[in-house]
Amino acid sequence: MSLRRPAKNQPEKFEFNSASLEAAKVIISKYPKGKQQSAVMSLLYLAQRQNNNWIPLAAMKYIAKFLDMPYIKVYEVATFYSMYNLSPVGKYFIQVCTTTPCMIRGANELVDACKEKISKNQFELSENKSCSWTEVECLGACVNAPMMQINDDYYEDLDKDKTIKIIDKILEGETPKPGSYRGRINNEPENNRKTLMDLKNA
Repeated sequence: MSLRRPAKNQPEKFEFNSASLEAAKVIISKYPKGKQQSAVMSLLYLAQRQNNNWIPLAAMKYIAKFLDMPYIKVYEVATFYSMYNLSPVGKYFIQVCTTTPCMIRGANELVDACKEKISKNQFELSENKSCSWTEVECLGACVNAPMMQINDDYYEDLDKDKTIKIIDKILEGETPKPGSYRGRINNEPENNRKTLMDLKNA
């Protein structure tokens, strides 16, 4: 995996707000004494969530001091894992799954919608700076393909028109309702079909 480089424009300071600080203390308390450095991934996630979906260098340095560990070790973790964003991606970060099950069911249409409504290139902010998009590998919702993830929520059973409507809401500052866009609950069969319910006909 190639090194993922931090943004050129960086804030000078970062510190956890009260909610993140409380969450960090709870996370660290779950580790044995002297093993608090194991919480680094969770704390990086807290920093990303607090800072509009990306982690500045100042946050990495803050976490290094917070966990009493070398800054370079925090940097190594942050730059290795693709779930950490090292430059601004906007308030809403759209990840479109294009692995085989989603691709077969039309994930390319979701990508086209993102290109038309947000930006032609991945990780490029929309005109109003509110969102960006990227293609990702399997998100584990293959039964409800094609799908995409926006921040922490899944949007499933999509097509191009439904994706455009979701993006339009985001661009207007709204948070669309997550879940299936064909009315399914979780990954239940379509058309009210059931499985293994009538053993006489099995």
